Amino acid sequence: MTDQSGIVNSMENEKKPVRASLPKSALARLYFIDEQIASGKYPNTEYLVKKWEGISVSTMSRDIAFMKDRLNAPIEYDARRRGYYYSKPNYRIPMGFSGADELLALGMAKSILTLYRDTPIYNAAHHLLDSIVAPLAAEGNPEWYESRIVVPQTPSSPIPPDVWNPIITALKEDHILTFEYRGTYDPHYVPRRVRPYQLLFDSGVWLLHGFAEDRKAIRMLSLSRMKNARLTKDGFSLPKNFSYDDLAGGSYFGVFIGQEKQRFAVDCYGEAVVYATERQWAADQKITNIEDGVAIEFTSSQYDKVLRWVLSCGCEAFPKKPRKLFDDWKWHIREMRKLATENR
Repeated sequence: MTDQSGIVNSMENEKKPVRASLPKSALARLYFIDEQIASGKYPNTEYLVKKWEGISVSTMSRDIAFMKDRLNAPIEYDARRRGYYYSKPNYRIPMGFSGADELLALGMAKSILTLYRDTPIYNAAHHLLDSIVAPLAAEGNPEWYESRIVVPQTPSSPIPPDVWNPIITALKEDHILTFEYRGTYDPHYVPRRVRPYQLLFDSGVWLLHGFAEDRKAIRMLSLSRMKNARLTKDGFSLPKNFSYDDLAGGSYFGVFIGQEKQRFAVDCYGEAVVYATERQWAADQKITNIEDGVAIEFTSSQYDKVLRWVLSCGCEAFPKKPRKLFDDWKWHIREMRKLATENR
């Protein structure tokens, strides 16, 4: 029997051999197959071979099997029309990643997905990247980068779908959220109503940056401390300077917004010298050499984060300004000494 184009189609129902890997030269051919199937013409292998000269029917069959089995393309065969079609009408294989370097970069980016491991989007995102970078797999050494380029897992808090999904929708549609929240010093959960601006990630913790209507102020709220999140029908307009980057005071100590910008000065010694000089802590930082160390100065509104950074350096960092930083640093030292003395 023949299809509508008069092409004999005797091989479509035979089981296709599956490629273990795909030559990089075949990427353009996959995009061609994808375009033909998505066009609704119900092409079969012989029709595709005729359009793409220089390959055999068996090679084309392996390409289609690869798309279906390795890229998870929803390819089905219509016996009546004697050709292929997508069971998901709007499906297209990912485009624009035909370069080997681009594919490799995406493959390496899979490691970064560990940051999303405790969110509902992890499996879908991992599956999508797997589909895109499948052509990189080499026989006997598939996806070598997964064991050689690693982002170690950090302590994190799982985010359930009933919290994550309403937040994502609220961000997309600019709708107000309600939820119950338990702050650091709250004995119980309390109702909150928030205009969500941005979702931020810091040290294993997802935070909602937004305007808390009950507090009439910008707040950072941990998703792991929320429950019963609900999307309201009430919309809101984003303010002009809603972005977290506009409020962080020009420094890069993680997620924290203070009330005022301050000028900080810290002297560093020993191992803290390397730690301080190899990083960009703020947009306007200045580092100068001093006897046995370096002095670092910068502007920031992230006071609490700067204090924790100084304390983390132990005896190798000395805060000079502002005065409050020096006083708080001394208080923590006295409390640590007291704790050490009481527990000898």
